[in-house]
Amino acid sequence: MANPVSIIGPQFCAPYPVELAVVRKVLTITDGNFVVTDINGNILFKVKGAFLTMHDRRVLIDAAGNPIVTLKQKFMTAHDRWQVFRGDSSESSDLIFTAKRSSMFQLKTKLDVFLANNTKEEVCDFKVKGSWLERSCVIYAGESSNIVAQMHKKHTVQSVLVGKDKFMVTVNPNIDYAFIVALIVILDGINTESKSGGGFDFGGLDFNL
Repeated sequence: MANPVSIIGPQFCAPYPVELAVVRKVLTITDGNFVVTDINGNILFKVKGAFLTMHDRRVLIDAAGNPIVTLKQKFMTAHDRWQVFRGDSSESSDLIFTAKRSSMFQLKTKLDVFLANNTKEEVCDFKVKGSWLERSCVIYAGESSNIVAQMHKKHTVQSVLVGKDKFMVTVNPNIDYAFIVALIVILDGINTESKSGGGFDFGGLDFNL
């Protein structure tokens, strides 16, 4: 896209493709088990959150520890709806976007993303499709075929032995890469929530496989 697509902030839009490495410590559910680096290993973001609680709330922080966005699961909704707020706020006035599963019954990962000003939610602003299990999700602009980012699995014997799950994400030029990371955190949250027994398993995000 020629014009920068800033969702969280213009500082997260680069005029070139951004390669991100996402590392999840598979065997832990402790604070900060999710780290995002550039291809040189420099930490860009960390995720800290309250897991296995009634309120699944995660905060995306930058390398200096400043809160970028707060992600909260909205309970009592059929489609695993998550809300994303600016900074460490959870006020409706600070809502940036929401994401929800496209349908309750689905065999592949499919998320609809709506920006805060899209209150009618008749057409999504972004869509995520693919397989979370295989770490091969693709993020599209709205209902179009325009790809804004995509994930690639990267397994090594060493990473499996130390209980880490690492995959790469390519974010296209001028796309807000903090926004893309927030979507990945939501995908992980839906998957983790199902495995912990906190949600229904409809197979929609390759749960429990």
